[in-house]
Order: sequence, then structure tokens, then C-alpha cells
Amino acid sequence: MAAGLIGGAALGAGFGELLRVIVEASKTAAMFRDNLEELASMLSPIEPVIKEIQSFNKAFDKEYETEQLVEIVKRGKKLVTKCCKIRRWDIIKKPYYSHKLLGLKKSLERFCQIVMQTHQARDIKEVLFETKEISVGIRKLSLKEGSSNGNGICNQVAVMGPCRVPEPRGKVLGFDEPLKELKVKLLKDGLSVIIVSAPGGSGKTTLVKQLCQDEEVKGKYEDNIFYVSVSKTPNMELILQKLLQAKDYAVPEFQNEEDGLNYLEQKFRQLAIIPILLILDDVWPGYEFLVHNLKFELPDYKILVTSRFAFPRFDDCTYCLNPLNDDNAMTLFRHNAFLQNGKPCIPEDIVNKVMKSCKGLPLALEVVGRSLCGQPVAMWLKQAKQHSKGLSILHSNTDLLAYLQSTLDTLDDEAGIKDCYLDLGSFPEDHQTPATALIDMWVEQYKLDEDCDAFIKLHELSIRNLVNLVVMRKDDASEADSFYNDHFVMQHDLLRELAIYQSSFDPIEKRRRIIVELSRNNFPNWWSEEKQQPLGAHLLSISTDETFSYNWGYIQAPEVEVLVLNFRAKNYVLPVFMEKMDKLKVLIAMNDSIYPAEVSNFQLLYSLSNLKRFRLEKVSVPSFSTSSFQLKNLRKISLVMCNISRAFEKGTNNMSDNFPNLLEIDIDYCDDLMELGEGLCDVVQLMKLSITNCHKLRALPEGIGKLVNLEVLRLTSCTDLMSLPETIGSLSQLTILDISDCLSIKNLPTRISELHNLAKLCMRGCSSCNLPSTITKLQHLKDVICDEETAYQWEFLKSYLTNLKVTVHEQDINLNWLQIFV
Repeated sequence: MAAGLIGGAALGAGFGELLRVIVEASKTAAMFRDNLEELASMLSPIEPVIKEIQSFNKAFDKEYETEQLVEIVKRGKKLVTKCCKIRRWDIIKKPYYSHKLLGLKKSLERFCQIVMQTHQARDIKEVLFETKEISVGIRKLSLKEGSSNGNGICNQVAVMGPCRVPEPRGKVLGFDEPLKELKVKLLKDGLSVIIVSAPGGSGKTTLVKQLCQDEEVKGKYEDNIFYVSVSKTPNMELILQKLLQAKDYAVPEFQNEEDGLNYLEQKFRQLAIIPILLILDDVWPGYEFLVHNLKFELPDYKILVTSRFAFPRFDDCTYCLNPLNDDNAMTLFRHNAFLQNGKPCIPEDIVNKVMKSCKGLPLALEVVGRSLCGQPVAMWLKQAKQHSKGLSILHSNTDLLAYLQSTLDTLDDEAGIKDCYLDLGSFPEDHQTPATALIDMWVEQYKLDEDCDAFIKLHELSIRNLVNLVVMRKDDASEADSFYNDHFVMQHDLLRELAIYQSSFDPIEKRRRIIVELSRNNFPNWWSEEKQQPLGAHLLSISTDETFSYNWGYIQAPEVEVLVLNFRAKNYVLPVFMEKMDKLKVLIAMNDSIYPAEVSNFQLLYSLSNLKRFRLEKVSVPSFSTSSFQLKNLRKISLVMCNISRAFEKGTNNMSDNFPNLLEIDIDYCDDLMELGEGLCDVVQLMKLSITNCHKLRALPEGIGKLVNLEVLRLTSCTDLMSLPETIGSLSQLTILDISDCLSIKNLPTRISELHNLAKLCMRGCSSCNLPSTITKLQHLKDVICDEETAYQWEFLKSYLTNLKVTVHEQDINLNWLQIFV
């Protein structure tokens, strides 16, 4: 409480001081007098609003919201002080600072309007979320908070927690009656748990997502709706982390599960002034205990569960979602099968026959309808004849999979699209697969020329609705440069099962891809056979959980070119048989635990002489400069959410000798990276270096100038990076430089003028960055992508840089994306 009162006092004093400075400045800063007088006249009525903010702090004991607004006030005072120092002969600076003053006015004005509308009833935190985007200071705060959640990928620009209910994808049709029935069940008293049960593909998740869009439901639960995707092998530690981070609570390291549950209950109790709704999506048999463990004795607290299975112990509170009736099924089917503005030319009886074969299952109606959209009558007739032979959709999941595989018939085998689709089964259920991992696989496995060729295949799968391609932050400029770190792939469970099903027809030794899930010491029969035949698979995917013993046994897989290791562990042991994989080109090791794993036998990588790409996620990486670490054919290294403080240290060997063909290094969300080791600067043949979302990175090594072949340098969202070294001027081949959201960079180096081949400069979110006068020598610079504030500086340089195009970037953030982070 004391902290809140101090914050309120600081805010009140700060506003008074800001008003005084503005009034004084309006008398002396003639160039900005109109702006300042308008701002001064607006601040007077704000004072009673500030008292409201202080009363909010007293009533709700919030200790940090006021501090954020204080930061805006401080920055306002600093801005006005700068305006006073601008002399009349600096007229070139007037547009920029006038715009900054206008931004300050809008931020304060908007804040007051929102607070007035709350009538002292809503949490002030919501108000501050509305002002984040108009304050550089608040943006910096949000970016830095994103790096502290321990999971890496998610919160570089996030304004909502990881348990936000995602909106349904596309138009929701046919669920009017189920929505009414489930809403009544949810809002009536007496039920603390509700189970929505139906076979896979029935639309359970869509139904629940749409229910949360209902105004009456939102009015009751407000911001106290939490959504968690549970899936087949849930981890209570991760679930607790998600729920706590949803309200920005710190996540301590718990002694045990009970300790974590007690902590969560305590936090929920603080929120319970408003009813709480917890949604557990896709709970599997054997994990009903999750529901029991998360049941707390709180007023009007409810748990809504979806599952493709029935739970007998919850019979009394189960809502069975039935298949759609014919009318609703036809509406949904037509919506997907026919162009909205076109007239269907398919005979009605054929349409009806195909629709009825889907038996009212929403997923089947959508997938089959979309596969037939735009197809000739002959294709419709073929589908109708197949279904008239008695193929049942709802008989079992296997029947549904057998039916759905007909949707793959249109995939072009020659183009390799079908193989790419089947590879998607290599990653765990409910996993948000990085597009870059798939690109690494496909470029090497299918001998593609460029990363963009692999992305085209991914896009093809997306437009066929076989995957959902999610873009975390839309950036056309990055896509144009074949940079896809913000692209992720999600897939419905049944479509993943279809991929696995399609890959399992042949005998195990003849399969092109083998996908294995291991738990404890449970191996498939073929794994433990005494006289085991060598496997012919080109792709091997092995998923293990925390119960696996790492007694790998031995298998022969000499043809494997891509090895995918999905695991969840603090300590991990690489499979010993991988050292015999002489044809291995791509290694992907992805840890689904909270913290980076220690790998006890990392040296096994040294034996992979043909390895061209490896990607590690949440792994502690040793030094790359040891004499034993030599991969002569390695071309790309990707490190995501790893501990890499030792990776690029100077060692007994030169990194260039260890990796003589290494062309690309991608480092993303590595929170322990504070200084980049000089060892990396020895890789003189390097062409692409991306260091993104490493919020603690303070400096680049002076030796970076030795990377004379570097063409692309990305430093996006390294918020603590203070400057670029002057030696950057030695990067004579550099064509793309991206320092977007490097909020601490105040000045570009003078020697940037020596980058004679620089064609593109991205500096979104760098409004405080000053341009050196030497910038006018960049005669090959064609594209600058920046914020509106920085654009003013560049516009004045167009007379020197005649080919320059300045693009003002508008942030396009997909908030639905936030629900996938862990």
C-alpha cells in the first residue's frame, strides 16, 4: 500500500512540475508556442483526474500502474526541455518536435478520457494498456517485460497474457443451439465443472471460443477468463506458469506441485472479486486429476473442459456436443465448398450426397468442402461414388482419417507438397512449430535452392487448409528478405494424425518417415527386436517426456537425413545411435520444458560429418571453439531460447576452422546473452547473422568488422543494445541492416557511411536514434523502414539520397497468437 501511495504522490507532483515547465517554455520557445499553450490549457482539467488515479491506487493497492504514467510525465518534461533548447536557425527540427509534442498531448488526453469512462470502477491497468503504443517509454517497458517470462518466444510486443482466449478462426456456423444450451449451463448456479464432450473434429474448441465472445459471458467474467490447451501429455508446471503469467504474476520456482497449486489458489482468491472461468481445452483420459487439482473453493469459480472422451465421474455435468443437423451441416458445407460470390454448378443431389457423407462432423464438412471448392463436376462425382460405397465417417477416428486422406489426392506429388505435409507429423500434438524448422528440413531433404522455396510449399499447405500459418508480427519487409522467424504452424489434431496414418502403411524398415513417442521404458516392438533390420527412413522423429529413462537401446538408421528430437527435460541424453547416421543433414532438438536442458553427451554432434543445419531450442550450449567440435559441412546454426554465454568464447580452435562452410547464424530469445564473444568474429565467411529478441545484449564485439562477407545483419528487439561499433563500417558487403526496436541505440555510428552496398535499413521503434551527417554518403540505400518520428529525419535527406524510399511502418500484431506461448 505504501508503494501505491508513494507512486500516487510522485504522479501528482510530476504533473504539477510538467505544467509549470510547459507554461515557462511557452514564454521562451517561440517556435513551439502554439503547441505548448494548447498543451498547458489541457493539463489544468487533468488534475482532478490524477486524484482519481491516486484513489484507484488506494482502493486496489496497485503498485506499478502509476509508475508507468509517471514515466510518461517524466518523458514529457524532458521533451519540453529539449524544445526550449531548439534555436530559430534549427528550423529543420521543428516538424519532428512538433509531432512529438502532439504525441504527448494525445497520450495524456486519451488517458484522461478513458479514466473518466471507468467511473472509478475498472482496473487502471486496462487504461495503461491503451496508452502503451503511444509512448516510447512504455513500449520499452513492454518489450523488456517480454524477456522476463522465461519462455522466450512470446512477449516481445505482447500486451495480453498467455492464457487469453483465442478468437475462432473464420466464420462460426451451425452452433446457435449448442451455444444457447452451453451458455445456460455455464451461467446457472450449482455447477463448478462443465465437460464438453464429443469425438475429435466435432467443433468443441470452436464452440467454447465462440461462447467466450458472448457479451453476457464477457460481462460476467470480464478479464478473468483463462484458456489453457492441455493436450495428450500435460505438464502441471507449465500450466501453472501460464495461468500466473496471464496476470503478470511472478513465477517462483516451486518445491513441488502442491506448493504451486497453493500459490495459484492464493492469486485466484485475490482476483475472485469478479467471477473466474478457467477453460481446459482437449483433456485426455487419465488426466482428469487436473480438473480436481485446479478446483478451488471460490465464489462463482467455474472450470469448462473440452475432451474427445467421456469422463464417467463427471457424467452429471457433461454437455455432449452432437453432430450438426442437416440444415446447419449444409450451411457450413456450402460456406466452405462454394465461392461466396459465385453460382455453384454442381447438381444439388451430388452436393447433398457428399454433405450427408460427412455425418454432420464440422471438421469433415470444412475439410471436404474446401478440398472440393472450385473443382470440376467429375471430382464431385468421384467423391460421391466413394462415399456411396459405405465409407463411414463417425464409425471411429480411423474411419475419419481414412476419409480425410482423400483430401490429399489433389496434392502435387511431383512438387513434393504431399511429402511436406506428411513431415508435419514429426512435431508433437498441439505444438506451434516454427516455420524455420520446417524450412531447414525441406531445403536439405528435398534439395531446394532457397529458404523461400520451402516457404512456398508451406504457404501451399496453408491455402489448402491443411495447416494454419500464424504470423506473430506481420512484416512484409522481412518476408521479402526470406526471414520467417515470426511465422509458426499450427495443425488440428486430426490432420496431424492423418499425416502419421499416411506414413504407416509400409513395413517399418521400408517407411520413408518414422515417428515415435516414447515414455518411461516403453518401446515399440520393432525397436527391441533382437534381429533388427536396418531402417530405410529418411526422417526420424522421436518424442520423449520427463518419465523417459534415456536407456535408448540401439537401432540402425543409416539412411536418416533429418532427425527431430522433441523432449521435455532438465537433463537430456542424445540417442547414442545417432553417431552412425552418416547421411544426417539436419538435426532439430526442441525442449518443451521451462528451462534450458543440460545435454550430457553433446559431443555426439561432432561425429555428424555431413550435418548441414542444426537447430537447438532451450538447450545449454558449450563452446563452439573446442578442438573436437568440427563440422566441415555445417552451413547454418539456429539457437532459440538457449543458454549460449559460453558458445562463442575464444577457445583452443578458431571457429572458422571448426565450421569452414558456416554461412548463417540465427540467435533468438537467448536471455543470458549479454556480450557476443569474439570467437564468432573469426567466422569470416559468414553471410547472415541474426541476433533477435536478446534483451540483455549490451554490446557487439569490435571484431565484428572482420565479417567482411556479411550481407545481412539483424539485431531486432535487442532492447539493451546501446550502440553499434564503428568497425561496422568494414562490412563492405552488407546489404541489409535491421535494428528495429533496439530502443537504447541513440546514435548510428559515423562509419555507417562506408557501407557502400547497404540497400535496406530497418529501424522501426528507433525514434530516439539520431542520424549522423555522414549518412548522406549511402548512395545505394533504397529502402528505409521506420516509425513516423524517424521518417521526418529521412525526408530531409531525400535531396541527397535520390533513390531513397521511406516507409512508415505500422505495427500489425496478431493478438490471437499470444495463446500459444508457454
